[in-house]
Amino acid sequence: MEQIRVQLPDGSIKEVVKGTTVEDVARGISPRLLKAAVCGIVNDVKIDLSFPLEQDCSLTIVTIDSEEGLDVLRHTVAHIMAQAVRRLWPDTKLGIGPTIENGFYYDFDLKHSFTPEDLTKIEAEMEKIIQEDLLITREEISLEEAKKLFTDDGEVYKLELIDELKDQQISVYRQGEFYDLCRGPHLNSTGKVKAFKLLNVAGAYWRGDSERPMLQRIYGTAFPKKSELDEYLVQLEEAKKRDHNKLGRELELFTTSELVGQGLPLMMPKGAKVLQILQRFVEDEEEKRGYLMTKTPFMSKKDLFEQSGHWEHYQDGMFKVPGDDEDDMLALRPMTCPFQFLIYKSKLRSYRELPIRYAETSTLFRNESSGEMHGLIRVRQFTISEGHLICTNDQVESEFKGALDLINFMLDTLGLREDVWYRLSKWDPDNKDKYIGSPEAWERTQEQMRNILDSLGLEYKEAEGEAAFYGPKLDIQARNVHGKEDTIITVQIDFSLPERLDLSYVDRDGEKKRPIVIHRTSIGCYERTLAMLIEKYAGAFPTWLAPIQVKVLPVSDDFVDYAKETAQKLQYAGIRVEVDTRPEKIGYKIRGAQMQKVPYMLVVGAKEKDNNLVAVRHRKEGDIGQMSANDFIGKIIEEIATKKLD
Repeated sequence: MEQIRVQLPDGSIKEVVKGTTVEDVARGISPRLLKAAVCGIVNDVKIDLSFPLEQDCSLTIVTIDSEEGLDVLRHTVAHIMAQAVRRLWPDTKLGIGPTIENGFYYDFDLKHSFTPEDLTKIEAEMEKIIQEDLLITREEISLEEAKKLFTDDGEVYKLELIDELKDQQISVYRQGEFYDLCRGPHLNSTGKVKAFKLLNVAGAYWRGDSERPMLQRIYGTAFPKKSELDEYLVQLEEAKKRDHNKLGRELELFTTSELVGQGLPLMMPKGAKVLQILQRFVEDEEEKRGYLMTKTPFMSKKDLFEQSGHWEHYQDGMFKVPGDDEDDMLALRPMTCPFQFLIYKSKLRSYRELPIRYAETSTLFRNESSGEMHGLIRVRQFTISEGHLICTNDQVESEFKGALDLINFMLDTLGLREDVWYRLSKWDPDNKDKYIGSPEAWERTQEQMRNILDSLGLEYKEAEGEAAFYGPKLDIQARNVHGKEDTIITVQIDFSLPERLDLSYVDRDGEKKRPIVIHRTSIGCYERTLAMLIEKYAGAFPTWLAPIQVKVLPVSDDFVDYAKETAQKLQYAGIRVEVDTRPEKIGYKIRGAQMQKVPYMLVVGAKEKDNNLVAVRHRKEGDIGQMSANDFIGKIIEEIATKKLD
C-alpha cells in the first residue's frame, strides 16, 4: 500500500497509508487528541476530519479549544439552527449563516415574525437535532447540479450566491434532511455540540443593501463546555447593564425621537454638560500645545469638495443641499480639512511659520446607512475635536509624535488608555481607484509612518484597505460592551490634498514647496467618547466629569433652607450641585442619588445645621463622616482639579 509523509506542527514526520483521513491521524496520535479534534489544516487549507490525505503534506489538527476550533463549532451550530427553523417553518428561505466574533448568526426570509418565545422553540428543536447525532457530510457537486438543487427548493438567496461563484465544483453540507451551500469545515456530527444559546433577533437587509429584502437575523453563540457558556452569558448581562443606549436614557443624558430621525440624538442637559466639560478640557489643552482655533461653515459649494476629492470618493456619505441648478449645489461637510486649508491659503506662507496647527470643534454630517447606526457610537450628525498640522517634511516625525502624545494624554486622563489598541491602516494596492496619489507616494508614506511608530516602541497591528482615500493613518481602536470594534481616534499623514488644493510655503531658498498635512483628532467624536465613558464607568463618571457632582439631601422639610444655603456655597465654588427637596425619607433620597450615580451626597439635619456641618457620603465608599462645608469644598475641588479617576 502506498505510503505518504505527513509533517506535524512540531516538525515530526508521520508515515501513513495514502487515503488515511485526518481523523485517523488524530486517532493514531492519542485518544485525547481524537476527542478534541474538530478539523484539520492541510497545507494551510482548512478541511474536515473525514478528508483523505492523498499526498505528502503538512497537517495541523485543530482542537475545539482553539480559536479555529471554536469557529468550526459555531459554524456547525448555525447550520443546526437553520435546520431547526426549517423544521418549524418549512417555507423559510435561507440567507447566510456565518460565524462572527463571540458567536454566529443566520438570516431567514419567512412570513412569520420571530418572537422571544420562538427562540425557545428553536432551541428545543436544536436540542433534538443534537440528540439525533446526525452525521455531517460534505459533497462536491457541479455548478449546474448546485443550481438545480437550490432551484428545486426555491432558495433564491442561495442561487444568487452560486451565480457569483467562479468554482465549477460547489460544496454542500448535509445533516439528515437538511443541506446547505457551504465551504466548511464542520464537526463530523451534530452530537458533538455541547453548549449553545440563541441570543436575539434583529432585522437585516439582504447583503446589507437597503434596496434589498429585509430578512430576520437570529444571533447565537456556542462553547465547548456549558461552564464557558454560562460565564459568557454572565458577561453579556453585565454588558447590558453598561450599554450606553440603556444607561444614557436612564441617567437622562440623551434621548432620541422618530420625529427627528435615526442617528440624530438629542442631548439632554446632563449629557450636554458632560460634552461641554470635555470640549473645554480639549480646547484648553490644545491651546497650551500651540493650536490655533478656527471656526468654519457647516456647508460648502460642491466645488470645494470636488477639488479636495471628497466629491469623487466620498459623496455617497455626504448630505447634499440642492440649489437653483446643479452648479449651485451645496453639501454639508463630512470633515473640516478643506476649510482649514483655505484659511492657510489666505496669504503667502513662509517656512518660518511652520508648523501651523489648526484645531476646531467641528460639527460634521455623514450619511450613515440605517443598519450601521447605533446609539451615540455611529450617528449622522456629530462633533469632533478636529485638527490639521501643516508642516515641512522634516517636521512630520516630531509633529506626528506630538499629536500622538496629546491623544495619549487625553486617553490617560479619561481612563481609556487601557481599553484601546493601535492600527496602522494602509491602502489596498489591488484597488487603486479608491485612492488619490501615486503608488510610490503611498508606499513611501506608509513606511514613514511605520518608522515613526517603531521609534516610539508602540505596539500596533497593520490593516490593508483601511486607509483614508488621501493617505495612511494610525487608527486607535476600541470595543463597546457588546464587542463591536470601532475607530475612536485617528492620525493621518496626507501627501495628496496639499497638491490638490495647491498648498505651498516659501522655503529658505526662496522656492515654493508643498507642505505635508497631518490630520488628527485629539479625543475623536465627542458623542462616541461619551458612549465609551458611559460604558467604561457604568454611568458613574469620575467627579470632574459628572454632570451633577453633589446632591444635598435634607432629612426633612425643616432643613431645606440650610440645604439650599449649603448648595449655594458649593455653586459659588464652581461645583455642580442639586438639592433634593422632595418630601421623602432620607433613605429614599440616598438611594435615588445612588441610582443617578452622583459622586457625593451631603446629608443635612439638626446636628449638621446646629454645628454648621454636612454629613458626607460617597457613592462607593459610603459614609465618610461630618465636616464643614468649606472643608468639603476644599476636598472636592482638589479631586476635580487633579481629574482623579474613581
